Amino acid sequence: MKRLYLALRIAAFLGLIALCLSGQTKKHENVRRDEAALIDFVTPGLVITINSAKISSGGVISVTYTLTDPNGLPLDATGATTPGVVSLAYVAAHIPQGQEQYVAYTTEQATGAALGTITRPFFELSGGTLTSLGPGQYQYTFAAKAPAGFDPTVTTTVAVDGNRDLTPFNLGISYAGNTFNFVPNGAAVTVTRDVINTSSCNTCHYQLAFHGGYAHGMQMCVLCHTPQNADPVTGNSLDAKVFFHKLHMGSQLPSVIGTATTPGVPYQIIGYMNAVSDFSTVIDPATPQRCEVCHSLAPSTNAPVATQAKAFLLEPSRAACGACHDDVNFATGINHPGGIQSDDIRCANCHIPQGELPFDASIMGAHVFATDTAATYPQNPDTLLPGIKLAITSVTNTSAGQMPTVSFTLQDDEGNDIPLSQTTTLEFTMAGPTTDYGYTSFGSDTASTPGYVTESAAKAPCSSSGACVYTFTHAIPAAATGTYTIGGEARENVTVSQLLAGATVQTVVEAGAANPVVNFSVDGSAVAPRRTVVAETNCNQCHVSLSQHGNLRNNTDYCVLCHNPSNTDATTRATTTVASYKSQPPQGINFNLLVHRIHDGVNAASNSPKNPYIVMGFGGSINNFSGILFPVMSPAGDATYMQNCAMCHVNSSEQNDLPLMGNLNQVTDPQGWINPVGPISSACSGCHVSKDEASHFLANTDSLGESCSVCHSAGAQFAVDAEHTP
Repeated sequence: MKRLYLALRIAAFLGLIALCLSGQTKKHENVRRDEAALIDFVTPGLVITINSAKISSGGVISVTYTLTDPNGLPLDATGATTPGVVSLAYVAAHIPQGQEQYVAYTTEQATGAALGTITRPFFELSGGTLTSLGPGQYQYTFAAKAPAGFDPTVTTTVAVDGNRDLTPFNLGISYAGNTFNFVPNGAAVTVTRDVINTSSCNTCHYQLAFHGGYAHGMQMCVLCHTPQNADPVTGNSLDAKVFFHKLHMGSQLPSVIGTATTPGVPYQIIGYMNAVSDFSTVIDPATPQRCEVCHSLAPSTNAPVATQAKAFLLEPSRAACGACHDDVNFATGINHPGGIQSDDIRCANCHIPQGELPFDASIMGAHVFATDTAATYPQNPDTLLPGIKLAITSVTNTSAGQMPTVSFTLQDDEGNDIPLSQTTTLEFTMAGPTTDYGYTSFGSDTASTPGYVTESAAKAPCSSSGACVYTFTHAIPAAATGTYTIGGEARENVTVSQLLAGATVQTVVEAGAANPVVNFSVDGSAVAPRRTVVAETNCNQCHVSLSQHGNLRNNTDYCVLCHNPSNTDATTRATTTVASYKSQPPQGINFNLLVHRIHDGVNAASNSPKNPYIVMGFGGSINNFSGILFPVMSPAGDATYMQNCAMCHVNSSEQNDLPLMGNLNQVTDPQGWINPVGPISSACSGCHVSKDEASHFLANTDSLGESCSVCHSAGAQFAVDAEHTP
């Protein structure tokens, strides 16, 4: 029955093709109806299933595989009898006896100034023989062969990867790939290369893909990114344990930063058609210290444990460690406390997996992120950060015109009270209403904090039981209605003392509390919290533990109190020492504008914004986001893929909130094309930065407001989610 069903589907497709092509004299609307029926028939997607692979005694490598759509319909790779031409690439490699990394059978020669001509792993895009074995069934015989005397007892892997072009049906391009492990003599596979699971990468990258969609997942990456591989132009290694560390380290590489006497050198790879990939501005959102983000050691929904997940703990090497610490010269011992290291044999003597204390020479200790120590070293609580927890237990005096009183506690992780005098910051912020923050004045003395007021509670009285009380000196506006919000922040410097190698070592750690946020009614109406747009858990898929402004702010519900529609960097811009920045108009920092523009840094900087997105921070610090590359990848392997709204947004808020947003406050954007700008236009202009796009916003805004919902609401022709499909 299944074969009959598939045959009928293929026949139906051919019939629709004939109908569309033969109806030359039909009315235009009939042709459109036929085309619509044809498109409805097409199921986007590509599934590649590798069925078998072998190497003959003469070294001939072949693989059999099946191509289907997601519903199981066999696909014709030529696109003659099923929709979409399928283009494929093939790789074959093996793990030599006694080794851990692959050596490729499929190779190419590449020439460059640094290394001359080298032989390195590569795809086979052509040159082999493709044989059809039936509907959707194929055998590919590689042009490359295993050399004479090849070892038939070792793990061998083939990969089939590619794309299905459905652009003639306005359905884009579908991508897929798969790998297959086997031993040529028929024995069971017992040796694999599985150090990092793809799902670990995908917590941030969403869908790990490279090379125009011809490489998917770590299982395929490790076939080519081996010690064999390098960039002959720059001389940089493309071995996974070197290349992957370096590109994530990026802007923090010592070689990129340079020294007082030696200028930094950009970290670049010259790729296909001499394209330059410059990773010198990359900032790892989790920080490179957190090895476990990629080398996941604990099972979770998003990151299953790889078979060899502990390799980074058990097998330290000069290549892997020197990738990030590239100012270390193991041959001379420069910058290496252990002196000269001519091989990797002794690395594990000093760099054990984990010692008893953080910040030691063990692999976990040397890479521990200061505020993560409690989670990393639960067996030694006395040596760790005691923690800091700020809790708002109640808010009273909450009617319009009153000065709110905040009851709160400040404790460590063990429940011990922390003296308020021990903090470096302890403040509460009030804003409202929750329908949209930004244009409420709490007094003439709050001009530098538009839409909110922040007060220090460092001298608040506390009882012997640790219950503290602070009463605002600013009142809720007399005409206030609806729901208002109070949030808090606290920070302290903690000195962690340890005895390491016979000496006492002290490390000062800046610890911040999670931001408590409390909503309350000022007029007796039901409490209505601000709409939920993003989730902090989504942020932490990449950032792990998002915290900004010196570990003070880490809750998106708190961030929006200050990053509101009326706020800019005017106050801090006035303190910068760079005259050209000081003379510019202030930069808008409304949350939706700020977050979109930050994450879209590279795209925004290259798409003709009126001004680069540079924000002056505390003390006049310069925060230029023009080099930020959003790590989420497109199916074709391009980063900065901002279309994937669900990485940050929840409940399709980017789509469902559109009708509501038209009623929000105008956004102050002095450096934008339009100032003030409508709330929807402001959000969209975070990524759509060009003058032409600004003209589109302006053309669809009048005295009645923005008409964006007409075309971009759910179900409309250009619905937000439809235009941002990942």
